[in-house]
Amino acid sequence: MFKTITSDAEKVYIIQGAQDDFRVDGRRRCDYRRICVETGIVSNTSGSAHVRLAKTDVLVGVKAEISDVDPDKPDQGKIEFFVDCAANASPYFERQGGIEISDQIRNLLYLFYHDALNLTQLCIIPGQQCWLLYVDVVVLECGGNLLDAICVGVKAALYDCKIPLVSIVQVENQREMEVSDNPGDGVRLDVTDVPCVVTLLEVGDRHIVDATPEEESCCKTKLAVATHHTGRLCGMRKMGNGSLDPETIYEMLETAETLGVTLNNSLMKMLHKEECDPPEINKCAFLY
Repeated sequence: MFKTITSDAEKVYIIQGAQDDFRVDGRRRCDYRRICVETGIVSNTSGSAHVRLAKTDVLVGVKAEISDVDPDKPDQGKIEFFVDCAANASPYFERQGGIEISDQIRNLLYLFYHDALNLTQLCIIPGQQCWLLYVDVVVLECGGNLLDAICVGVKAALYDCKIPLVSIVQVENQREMEVSDNPGDGVRLDVTDVPCVVTLLEVGDRHIVDATPEEESCCKTKLAVATHHTGRLCGMRKMGNGSLDPETIYEMLETAETLGVTLNNSLMKMLHKEECDPPEINKCAFLY
C-alpha cells in the first residue's frame, strides 16, 4: 500500500508503544477501532454499503445483470470487482498512486472472494444464462486499514443485494425469461461463507491490527488473512518488502483466526438486526 511521512522520533514512539502493548491512541495491539456500517443507502444498485472506520470512508455498490455463463462453469454465475480511489481521499492517490492501489486491492478481492461466494445461486439457466455481479468500491477517504474496511463493505453490500426473481416461460417451443420488477420479489444472497479480512502489520518484533497511517509507516511487512466465520482460513497474502519468519507467521495466523471470527459474527449480527429493524435512511444515487 502507501505510507504516511513520519519523523524518526514518531516512529520510535510508535514502535515502543507496540512493544509495550499500549498504542498511541490507547488501544492494545489486537484492538480494532469502531466500525460503522450502513446498508441500502444507494437507490440505483442491487445492494450497497457505507463503511466508516475512523477516518477511512468506503462506499460499495453491487449491481446484478444477466449474462452468458462461462463455458468452463456452466452452472455458476460471475462476479467482477472494480475499485476507484478518489483523488482527494489521500495525497498519495493523486496521479498514478490511486491506480496502483486500486489494482492491488482489486486483485486481493478476487483472491479472497471469487471462490468464497457460492456462485451456483447466481445461475438462471444452466449452460446458458446467469447473473453477473458488478461490485464497485469507491474509497472516499483513507485513514488507515483500508483493505479491512473495504472487505467489510463488500460483505455487507453482498448481504444487502437482492437478486430479481426470474421465471422461465415456454413460448413457441422456446424458453424465455421474465424478470420481476417487484423489489419485494428479490432473493438475498447467502453470504455465510464470505470471509472477512484481518490485516496484521509487523511493528518492531510485534504485530498489530487496524493500523493508523502513522503505524503503517513504521512497518515493512503486512499479512492480509481472509477468515471464515468458523475460524477457517480462506487465503492470505504478504505485502511489503520485509520478510516474516515461520514463528511470526504462525502467531499472526492465530490472531487473525480469533479476530476474524469476532469480526464476522459482529458484522452478521449487525446486518440481521438492521434487516429486522431498518433505520430511516435517505437514499442517494451512486457516486452522487
